[in-house]
Amino acid sequence: MPEPRRFTFEVTARSSAAPATLFALEADGSQWSRWALIPHSFWERQGDPAPAGIGAVRALGLRPLLVREETVTYEPDRRHAYVMRSRMPVRDYRGELELTPRPDGGTDLVWRGSFTELVRGSGPVARAALRLMIVLLARRLVRFAERGSAR
Repeated sequence: MPEPRRFTFEVTARSSAAPATLFALEADGSQWSRWALIPHSFWERQGDPAPAGIGAVRALGLRPLLVREETVTYEPDRRHAYVMRSRMPVRDYRGELELTPRPDGGTDLVWRGSFTELVRGSGPVARAALRLMIVLLARRLVRFAERGSAR
């Protein structure tokens, strides 16, 4: 039987907001309901450093179907990576947001995802769906951060 395949995707965006502003919003699991059109967002477990550091688990979504993501990389204002701790139609999902300051004062964002298909042949559809979700989240993150930066 063939091994399940691994899939990756990447979403890029540009923002006039500072890396610190974008990082603070994306890494803070308790704030996603403010900017991401997600009804519930909260810390299920705080990490090191508290609240969003390594080991933190944020819960997002609509009860009782919450998605749980655990922080595995935490480099303030630069990089945040997480792995999925909830059951999904894919295995070993990992997401990573990388923020690079721009010379003009803004930020370049790269949001990557990777996973292994759960069912052979399902990977391309899962990649398209997950990539679309990250595109929408990146747009919302940028819009919200820029509105906050303008205040």
